[in-house]
Amino acid sequence: MGAPTMMLRALWQLKVRHRPVILSHTINAKCNLRCAFCPYSRRNGKEMSTEEVKRLLSEARAMGIVVYNVWATEPLLRADLPECLGYAKSLGMSTSMITNGLLLSERIDELVDVVDYLSVSLDGIQSYSELRGADVNVVLDGIRIAREQGMDVLLNCVINERNLHELGELAALAHRLGCLISFEPVAEYEEIPKSTWEELGIRSRERYEQAIDGLMELKRRGLPIMNSYAYLRMIRELKPTFRCRVGELFLHVGLDGEVVSCRERELTLGRVSDGLKRVWQETSQRRREISSTCGGCLSFGYAESSMALDGNLEVMRNYGRYL
Repeated sequence: MGAPTMMLRALWQLKVRHRPVILSHTINAKCNLRCAFCPYSRRNGKEMSTEEVKRLLSEARAMGIVVYNVWATEPLLRADLPECLGYAKSLGMSTSMITNGLLLSERIDELVDVVDYLSVSLDGIQSYSELRGADVNVVLDGIRIAREQGMDVLLNCVINERNLHELGELAALAHRLGCLISFEPVAEYEEIPKSTWEELGIRSRERYEQAIDGLMELKRRGLPIMNSYAYLRMIRELKPTFRCRVGELFLHVGLDGEVVSCRERELTLGRVSDGLKRVWQETSQRRREISSTCGGCLSFGYAESSMALDGNLEVMRNYGRYL
């Protein structure tokens, strides 16, 4: 599906039908990492079966949803992942996946024809083994193979106290690999021990602000940093200033079929078994209330998409470069 067609379908879905554009799916309960700052590997739950996922996708497509995104905990640990993604594509949906990349080399042949947009978490080079507890070269090998296969790759970097000195190096690496890269500050989840945030949370504000200033300068020089200047200026202050539109854009489905508000707050809206269309229609007021009372987050995807939907021209022009 071409970018102009996708944009038209998305606008029709949002503005005319008042329905979501993206189905974001927590597709599995397992992870092959135990990152100290990530809450998802600490959770347990029953995964949806292959047939349940296919029914979910059929229902989502019938609602007009055009993008299927799989993430958390580590999608590549699901044996049936290519079948699920392939089914979404057979329905006419675009597909995206967020992965830690450890299994990319092993499974790349299964992914080439079923993943349109591949995002790989990469928070450091020297600091990677400390942050993620794995060998960064395994991930880099997977990224190189994906690029050799012609896949578009976005690197996702979670900014924290330990990798502030590496952000420029990561942007340069993305350029050498032929990838885009996005940055967002680490979110301090309450379920993670306070001692972790004392070590990894943003504490050196001067160094942090200098690092963000450095990213804006590298973007001006042409490095492939996907974030808009508007977003980078906002995270420099570590203060959300956008109006959240997540409740209009995204439909979030958790492990066992729970429909939730977003991946940051995860407030229950209903269940897939209640019918996606019914849940969406009956929670219109609830979703507005959640957005209006939320203290906000600095999630890259949520902030940028909300600002674009609100007509921020700089954000819209920025993303127009990558479509």
